[in-house]
Amino acid sequence: MPFDQALAAFMRYLHLAQGLSRATQQAYQRDLRDFVLRTGGETALTSAAWLTWQEADIRQYLAGLSAEAKPQTLARRLAAIKRLYKFALHQAWLSVHPAQQLQAPKRLKAIPKVLSEQNIDALLAAPDVSTALGLRDRAILELMYATGLRVSEVVSLPIAQVDLAAGLLMVVGKGNKQRIIPLGEWAQDWLSQYLARARPGLLKPGAVLDEVFVSRIGRPMTRQTLWHRIHNLAQQAGLTGTLSPHGLRHAFATHLINHGADLRSVQLLLGHSDLSTTQIYTHVAKARLKQLHQQHHPRG
Repeated sequence: MPFDQALAAFMRYLHLAQGLSRATQQAYQRDLRDFVLRTGGETALTSAAWLTWQEADIRQYLAGLSAEAKPQTLARRLAAIKRLYKFALHQAWLSVHPAQQLQAPKRLKAIPKVLSEQNIDALLAAPDVSTALGLRDRAILELMYATGLRVSEVVSLPIAQVDLAAGLLMVVGKGNKQRIIPLGEWAQDWLSQYLARARPGLLKPGAVLDEVFVSRIGRPMTRQTLWHRIHNLAQQAGLTGTLSPHGLRHAFATHLINHGADLRSVQLLLGHSDLSTTQIYTHVAKARLKQLHQQHHPRG
């Protein structure tokens, strides 16, 4: 099976059987093309040479990559390679998995930088809510901080999955998994105002969109647009450094734990499949407590 044909079949499998997002599929595609190109050259992209490679070939590829890539990148590349060869094994294109015994380098989990509650208040107050776009941006910020939604979940959120009367929304996250999240009074109020006063004016005449949030040209917002809006609003609020939309997700989780929420509940709200992924936020909370102790205790 030539690699280009195998990759196309693998992408269909990831989409239909695994329910992976388009962004994740594209990342797999980039990583696997890089692997084949570096290991076998241009001709390998349209040949079946990849099915003849052994563990030593994959080790050599990863070793060559290690000089320029972080451990996280190496681990992601190896995961993509393993998944492709596992797929090839199930398709009976080969009989031995060449990457089965390879282990990814240990990754040190970086503790995310988290906005303080005062910083969050400043950010939420940054949009000019006297304008339609400002009201939209305030509703987005309130929603993200209240629910911990991922960027992709925000821009693709359908109106049909928001129940303002009950104060709940239903989200379809990674792996096509559904979860129910409470909105909270603040997010519920700002979202109601946006839907009633701003969204109708942002839509083009006669247009009907499923998505909650609309761009200034009357289309669904993109991830890139949302990133730029939050970055600009953070600057307006006087926040230093670069704030990504994921920073609101970090703040949501950490502030919940700081105020006594249990880890399992936070895991469910975030949509993490593994509790270990959520545990990083306990380290953030502990680091914050240590910092406060050092600043304010007479013998800190």
